[in-house]
This record gives sequence, structure tokens and C-alpha cells, in this order.
Amino acid sequence: MNTDVKAELAPTSPKTHSIGGWLKNNLFNTWYNSILTLLCLMVIYYVATGVTTWLLTGAEWAIVTDNFKLFMVGQYPIEQLYRIWLCLLFVAILFGVSAGIWKGTFLHLASVLTLIMFLHTLAPFISGTSKLWLAGSIAALVVGYFVGQKLPKPKMITLIGWFISFPIIIFLVNGFSLLPKVATNVWGGLLLTLVLSIVAIVGSVPIGILLALGRTSKLPLIKGFCVIYIETIRGVPLITIFFMSIFMFPLFLPEGISINNVISAMIGATLFTAAYMAENVRGGLQSIPNGQREAAKALGLNPIKSMFFIIMPQALRAVIPAIVGQSISMFKDTSLVTIVGLMDLLGIAQSVKSNPDYLGSIMEVYLFVAIVYWVIAFSMSYSSRRLEKSLGVGER
Repeated sequence: MNTDVKAELAPTSPKTHSIGGWLKNNLFNTWYNSILTLLCLMVIYYVATGVTTWLLTGAEWAIVTDNFKLFMVGQYPIEQLYRIWLCLLFVAILFGVSAGIWKGTFLHLASVLTLIMFLHTLAPFISGTSKLWLAGSIAALVVGYFVGQKLPKPKMITLIGWFISFPIIIFLVNGFSLLPKVATNVWGGLLLTLVLSIVAIVGSVPIGILLALGRTSKLPLIKGFCVIYIETIRGVPLITIFFMSIFMFPLFLPEGISINNVISAMIGATLFTAAYMAENVRGGLQSIPNGQREAAKALGLNPIKSMFFIIMPQALRAVIPAIVGQSISMFKDTSLVTIVGLMDLLGIAQSVKSNPDYLGSIMEVYLFVAIVYWVIAFSMSYSSRRLEKSLGVGER
């Protein structure tokens, strides 16, 4: 019996599951690990005490509380704010119904949304009318949770609700002359950030799929166009795309036709994200073994049916992490529209910190903006992990 086999058969010491045992095995198992652990604990202690002291005694949060409406919706008219509240009410109902049907991830996200709305109802700087809308949204979410399970064909109704939610929200926010029109130049804050992100992410997925298919096409003209488009966009910074879409693209439009800056930014962000989505989808297509194509052909499926019913679903399933990563990146990159004059969440922060009444409150405003971005980006990442686990892609 050789040495390796003897080592495998030798009795192993029982693993301890106590806290002391875990600390000894993972943090103090060697002398240099002990020194590193103590150094890290000292750094964490000084950072944590400094941040806590500043948050409790030194921070001046008036810059956030006094301008909270600006951070949320920018210069959106106060008399039309009920339309924004209706959008939140609609989304709360959808989250409640979805949580009642699918539980799991939707239940967790609905709980977080409920907690955020509940905390806002306790905030002293929130007006009474806003608190009533928030309480109504919480009640709608809870009612949706219990009622959604009793609907006929609940999943189909809920999916249709999510599908039409964005057009309804855009209609409510803009009005399109059926309601008093609110021009896009007064959209701002978190509202503008979310609208830009959702348009860019949702619009880039189908364009990216078409570009990925075009790049793998055997037709030289289509393949060449897709390759030139993807490589050109990927070789240019996003801020350049924003400048071109807002300042250069209108120069080529016929006389009398104009596009406002928000729509131009939406187009630029969508086209930019589509190039990266295309490469993600192309990676997924290349990961599918040829046996899948041959099996589809053996079943009598033509190339189009084979692609959309056999190949593409597997390819998209394989690149979910990359697609979500690109979506989170796009969500954060929308902050670049501040440079071209749009007042998104970061643009509002840049504006209010310049107010002489709030001099010295820079850290507070940027910390607030960072927390808002983190909550949304983490929710997207968490949803992705749950989706990957449910689809059997893997667990991170």
C-alpha cells in the first residue's frame, strides 16, 4: 500500500463546528494569518467607529431631506405628481401578485420594496399626501399578494401585466396630450435614471440578438455590417456616443424634425448596450455543441425553428450572468448623461451641492446617491443569482 493510499485511509481528526474552532481554523491557524487578522480587525474598527461617529454626530442630512423631491423626480410638476404615484401603485400591485404566484425571488423583492416604502412613511420630511400614497401602495401590494393566487390563469395575466407595464408608465409620465403633457426636459432624478436604464436594457436585448445572429451569418453583407457596427461601438466610449446622439445626430435630420435630448440619450444608450449584448449572445451561441443543431435537423426542424426553439434558448440561458452584468453596468453608466446636461440622479446631486446653503455637505449627498445605486444594482444581481439557480445554470 503506497503512502498516498495510507494517507487517505488514515483517520482524520473530527472537524469542530464551534465558533472558536472556526476562528482558529480560518483566522488564527498560523502566526502570519493571526497577524493579518489582527491588522484587519484594527482597520475595520477604526473605519467603523469613524463612519458611525460621522453618521450620528457630524453628518448634515438637510441637503437630502430638503431636496428629496428633486432627487426622486427632478423638476416634474407638483400638480402632476399623482401620475408618478399611480406608476408606483401599478408596480406595487404587480410585485404583490407576482410574489403571491411565484414566491421565491419575487417575494423577497416585494418585501424589500415594502420595507423601503414603509421606512419612507416614517420619515418626517415626507409630506402627508405622499405618505398616503405610500400606504396605499403597501396595501395594494399586500392585497395583490393574496388576490393574485385566486385569479384565473394568474401567471398569464401577470406576465401580460409586466409586459404592458412599461408602456403604461411612459404614457402616465409623459401624457402624450391625452393627459397634460410633461416635457422630458423636466424629467430628472431617479425617475430619469430608471427610464434611461430600462429603455436601454429592454431595447438592447432584441437588437443584440439580431446583431449576434448577423455576425454568425454566412451572408457577407449582413456579417460585415454587424461586425463593423459592433467593433465600432465597442471601440468608442459611452460618453462619446451620448455627445454624438445629442449634438451631432440632429444635424443630419431633415429640416423641421427634432429629437429632444432625453430621447437622443435613450437611443445612444440602447445602441451602445446592444453591441455588448450581441457579443454576450454570440458567446452563448458558440457554447452550444453542434450535436444540438444536428439533433434539431434530425427532428425535421428548419434552420429558423432550430435557432429559435433549440439553440437560442440554451444560448441565452448560458449567458444570463453576462447579460445581467451588462445591464447593471448600463444602469450605473447612465450617470454619464450628467456631462451632456441631463439631470439624472447624479446630476441632481451635482446641482444641489453647489447651493451655498449646503456648502460642506458633499459627502452626505454622494453617500445617499451611492446607497440608491447600490440597492437597485444589488437587487438586479440578487435576482440574477436566483434565476441562475432556478434554471440550473449554477450557484454563485
